[in-house]
Amino acid sequence: MRISFINDYNSAGHPDIINAVLAACPNKYIGYGLDEESEKAKNAIYKLIGNNNAQVHFLMGGTQTNLVAISAFLRPHEAVIAPKTAHIQVHETGAIEAVGHRILTAETADGKIKPQDIRSVVQQHGNEHMVKPRLVFISQATEYGTIYSLEELRELRKTCDELKLLLYMDGARLAPALMSERNDMTAQDIARLTDAFYMGGTKNGLLFGEALIISNPDIGEDFRFFMKQKGGLPAKGFLLGLQFYHALESGLYFSIAKQADTMAGILTAELKKAGCPFMADTYTNQVFPIINDDIVRLLERDFLFETWERVSETMTCIRLVTTWETTSEQISAFVSRYLSLIKI
Repeated sequence: MRISFINDYNSAGHPDIINAVLAACPNKYIGYGLDEESEKAKNAIYKLIGNNNAQVHFLMGGTQTNLVAISAFLRPHEAVIAPKTAHIQVHETGAIEAVGHRILTAETADGKIKPQDIRSVVQQHGNEHMVKPRLVFISQATEYGTIYSLEELRELRKTCDELKLLLYMDGARLAPALMSERNDMTAQDIARLTDAFYMGGTKNGLLFGEALIISNPDIGEDFRFFMKQKGGLPAKGFLLGLQFYHALESGLYFSIAKQADTMAGILTAELKKAGCPFMADTYTNQVFPIINDDIVRLLERDFLFETWERVSETMTCIRLVTTWETTSEQISAFVSRYLSLIKI
């Protein structure tokens, strides 16, 4: 069996989460997220973000969360500003545009949008004959495994306030970002500086689930109506709440993210020692080495990973993703195989 570095959601879930779900099976819960487990999970999130007045909603997956949130926050003529590499632009099958909202993209070298990028897009859309930019979409961590610093987030908030834009953060991989050795922000900072963001569970040990936090009271009205209309209000919502409550209350949510980051750091260091170039400097659980095409094909015999981006006629950037399941032995196996191939 090939060793997998293909993603961080290719196993059912962390055993502790699965056991928590099994333990809850004999119980009977109120539906649609109105149960005691969901309430306990919300309280754990309020404590984490330092804001008891925020709205917390549990949804099934990242694409659904982005679709429901963005379509609820925007009027029909309003558009999203995002990096060209943003998940909503590349990997969500046009979901945002399917509900009538244009995505206005900016070129970025590292997956992070800058204040000048936002200003440029706004300046290009100055009257009622064009869509109106209204929301800036960012990811923490980004699709290239990079993270925004606290100062960068502050500058984005300042720019959005100046231009009357909402700031929304995709947090599918928020836990690895917060646990990164280069991170200098907290969940409280994020809740304070964004209008809304979500904490990913699907890619961090849960069976499924994302927790959307709406800090701005002006955009949260009737949100459960939007959830229901877009298919985001599951009858068995308690399954989402009890997973998040257990993961947060036990500390598992952050400890397994730290494990994933640690394994990625070891992998990066070993490949750098071997002289391997990278697409970007990353400090979370996604690693993007640039490797000769012939070596990539040979590595694919023993390892599962994604080919991410063509770099030249002979070189390809691949993506290696580590998780709480990744072991040092698996890292050593990949590095040893790579070293043997570059010496051929």
